[in-house]
Amino acid sequence: MLILAAILAIFVYGMIAAMLGTILPELSERFHLSPSQNGTIASAQALGLILASLGVGPLLDNEGNKLGMVLGLVFISIALFALPRSPGFRTILLLLFLLGVGGGTLVTAANSLVSDVGAAHRATALNLVNLFFGLGGLATPFIAANLFKRNWVRLCYTVAFLAVTTLAIEMLTQMPGPTGTGFILADAGPVLGRPLLFLIGLFLFLYIGCEVGMWNWLVRHLIAQGIPESRALNILSLGFALGLLIGRAGILPILSHVPAITVTLIGSVAMAVTTFLALRTNKPAAAAVLVFLSGISMAPVFPTTIAIVGDAFPRMTSSAIGFVITCGWTGLAVSSRIIGAIAGGDPRRLKKALLVIPASAVLMVGLDLAIRSALR
Repeated sequence: MLILAAILAIFVYGMIAAMLGTILPELSERFHLSPSQNGTIASAQALGLILASLGVGPLLDNEGNKLGMVLGLVFISIALFALPRSPGFRTILLLLFLLGVGGGTLVTAANSLVSDVGAAHRATALNLVNLFFGLGGLATPFIAANLFKRNWVRLCYTVAFLAVTTLAIEMLTQMPGPTGTGFILADAGPVLGRPLLFLIGLFLFLYIGCEVGMWNWLVRHLIAQGIPESRALNILSLGFALGLLIGRAGILPILSHVPAITVTLIGSVAMAVTTFLALRTNKPAAAAVLVFLSGISMAPVFPTTIAIVGDAFPRMTSSAIGFVITCGWTGLAVSSRIIGAIAGGDPRRLKKALLVIPASAVLMVGLDLAIRSALR
């Protein structure tokens, strides 16, 4: 039942991770938003993710993961029920910030729960559960393009009802309390001050900017390149999200034979190549294939990195996980503003602005090598 609770939470988070990128074209058209304003909206969501992940780690160490999962789903539900009634840009900013708070709380709690109950095989358990992130990410744009015909209001309400249903299940599920190694301020320095934690944090700073950058910007970029919106949404769903799903399934038998740091290194190299090529084409078929390969490349990187943190920090694990995830959301906030600033008022300039993604992947390769050295 615990794994089911974690799977449902990760599935919901996958759906909201794809939400902004899915509804952004319609929001932009309805409220006349420029790419620069799109970047501000993405940064507001990232700020919510940052604050939640930073604060929730000590809370989880002291109170247990259930509280974090419940709070996260409450915030997500409120934001999604209110978003279709937004009167304008400022309200959208506020609600995307709240959605970020909910998402950051939920994803930290769910991954901490899996890290605790699957300690003997952390990397495998985390990749298995995060399969359902890919499934949730696949569902949102697929439903929007093929069932709701780009009706973003129905999409928001559908995901909100799913979040409420998941909230009820989480509340009824018996979960273990704090692990007994709760957050103790006096011990925080030696545990959270290790250089290794900052190296992993910087690694996720770059990685989250890449992955969520694809979720948030890919559809608008493809539309600007002349690809129809419904086709662009399917490329995000059946290309990128499906690649994440298949990649996380495919890595499971490999993780028992290959060190986690080697998996993240190979993923980083593949990310740099595939994302660069994906951003260079304006042909729908080529874009679909290359975006799919980008998803496969990224698939094992996040959960395997969280597993590395869990293994390296057996004390105050939730706080350590919360810290590195916070670094990741900070990277999203920074990259969103950079991408929005480069694109300015012209969506066609996203082709240039999104080169931030493969450039970040190149830097990740160097950090992988530094983390490998620190682990030794």
